[in-house]
Amino acid sequence: MACTDRKPSDKTPWGTVVGEQQQQSEGQFTWNDIITNGEMIVLTMSQPDVYYEYHNRGLGAQYMLCEWFCRNWGVSVRVEVCKDTMEMVDRLKKGEADAIIYPLPRELAMNDSLLPCGAFSDENNTAWAVRDDSKELADSFDHWYRPELLAKAKQFEDFLFSAQAVQRHVYAPVVSEARGVISNYDHLFQRYASAAGTDWRLLAALSYQESCFDPQARSWAGACGLMQLMPSTAAHLGVSNIFNPEANVAGGARYIGELSSLFMDVSDPSERMNFVLASYNGGHGHVRDAMALTKKHGGNPHRWNDVSQFILRLSDPQFYRDPVVRYGYMRGNETYNYVLLVRQRYMKYTGFASPAALSSGPATMPTRGGVSPTPQRATKPHRFRID
Repeated sequence: MACTDRKPSDKTPWGTVVGEQQQQSEGQFTWNDIITNGEMIVLTMSQPDVYYEYHNRGLGAQYMLCEWFCRNWGVSVRVEVCKDTMEMVDRLKKGEADAIIYPLPRELAMNDSLLPCGAFSDENNTAWAVRDDSKELADSFDHWYRPELLAKAKQFEDFLFSAQAVQRHVYAPVVSEARGVISNYDHLFQRYASAAGTDWRLLAALSYQESCFDPQARSWAGACGLMQLMPSTAAHLGVSNIFNPEANVAGGARYIGELSSLFMDVSDPSERMNFVLASYNGGHGHVRDAMALTKKHGGNPHRWNDVSQFILRLSDPQFYRDPVVRYGYMRGNETYNYVLLVRQRYMKYTGFASPAALSSGPATMPTRGGVSPTPQRATKPHRFRID
């Protein structure tokens, strides 16, 4: 029989009838469709116990519950952040997402013909919600969820922000004060400081804050090496060996240079570096949000002393829900302290690592086979406070 005589199959290679998908109403996807596509789109709001971004990773107890649920099915989560419950309900009903991952009042959900499901609270009469045509997804949420999971999510989040969640050795913050040697990587900080547009000793202070000069340091969020580069950032910077000290420092310096270019509206270079340090820790978007709030409330958005106060306030609903804020909640206290501690350590480093001392210091350090000597563990760790 000739090829032209063959009847076209009425099924796709994956078993669905041709035209079946087109017959579904727009935006209507079954739980099986979600699994097949490998992605669940969820709506939520930015706040501490629900969802927020930290070092390019989603956190918040409600989000982590959803992530755990989806991981069981091999499905990724895509988050769409909304300003209020009305927006979440409206977008879900339009089929722009699969579920609301937020403690929504049950009465509100049912009044809008949604199915309450998933992470429920009998005490507050809240739950997640899906469309009324997504009963299979609602049943899957309900079958999986147990109240003790929420407590476990909160405990796990607390662990992530503890010292135990960072795998690193703690080395002394100074190798030799007498010789003006900060670390065994001073020659790298000096070599790549121009790419960052800053003093090499500030790079050293940032590196110690990030990794305690441990080139093998790894955080729970996936950040690696001396400068604690995220894999995605390293790929963007062209760093293939993220644990190689020179590649890591070079990448970190280039990243600082990129962040600096985003704040050229801050004309004072010293002031600008405060904004860069804050972005290195908390993200450029959150810093811009704090600048917008500063301007709105009559402060100087290009002066760190003014902006830092609104960095702190981005953990307050009154401010992170303000219309000028685009990126929502942030752990402002951490970023505020990060800038303060890096600056304080930098001032200590400039106090003894003078340019005159460098001629006999790190630039000509002895090597073994072309490799810098292995850093030594601090003999009295209790003498050094690691913040």
